[in-house]
Amino acid sequence: MHYADYKTILSPTGGMNLYRGCTHGCIYCDSRSACYQMKHDFEDIEVKRGAARILEVQLKRRRKPCMIGTGAMCDPYIPLEEELRLTRQCLELIERYGFGLAIQTKSARLLRDLDILSSINAKTKCVAQFTLTTFNETLCRMLEPGVSSTAERFAALETLRDAGIPTVVWLSPILPFINDTEENLRGILDYCIRAGVRGILCFGFGTTMREGSREYFYQKLDEHFPGTKERYIRAFGGSYECRSPNHARLQELFASECRKHGILHLPDEVFRYLHRFESKERQTSIFDV
Repeated sequence: MHYADYKTILSPTGGMNLYRGCTHGCIYCDSRSACYQMKHDFEDIEVKRGAARILEVQLKRRRKPCMIGTGAMCDPYIPLEEELRLTRQCLELIERYGFGLAIQTKSARLLRDLDILSSINAKTKCVAQFTLTTFNETLCRMLEPGVSSTAERFAALETLRDAGIPTVVWLSPILPFINDTEENLRGILDYCIRAGVRGILCFGFGTTMREGSREYFYQKLDEHFPGTKERYIRAFGGSYECRSPNHARLQELFASECRKHGILHLPDEVFRYLHRFESKERQTSIFDV
């Protein structure tokens, strides 16, 4: 872990990342890609010094409330959060100033902040998002060794449902020749249906690879799935997009089940839902002065 100075925490579109790097160890992680120009080892977490103070300044400058999104580049509930509590500090500010929240994670640690999430959702809108890729728990430990198990994430989705907090699942990536099976998809969809998720984000059945992430992915394939790297090289070469040969069949099953159960599943409609700010009560905030 090391600290770095930043001038801003919020992007112009309301995106927020408090850390850079990750210790989850997911073998497919795109955030390892060289295009993001990370100057330190990926597992050496960069902490944005004074993040809560900077965020508060930026929130006060906003002319009107909006949805704040976090978790796209770095999970806000990496183990280091237990010690530093930066995510909780920033959620408290988001709640205090009447902003909405769309938070994405692979960790059941999110439930630590259920009180704040509930308070945000009572005033505006809070959407909790979990990534689910693998129904098989043994496979989960290979693909995502440092995160909450799929079963633990499902239990967290149920807790959020019972608390009245809407949820979205990221069904991505689905790795060709590994978890691109009907059995896996049906298992994940069953979890989503039982948890009453509002939407599922799926960008097709496959994965993407770039310089930096590809090398790490291939290293882990050799470690856990001997011979699979060679299948990738034969099938995809150096392509960015690696689409499953089962894509069409899985996509048809996915769309059919989502329509049947009233789950948002077209990426554009899910993103519209995530980005749409909703005010549920008249409240005193910085925008009233």
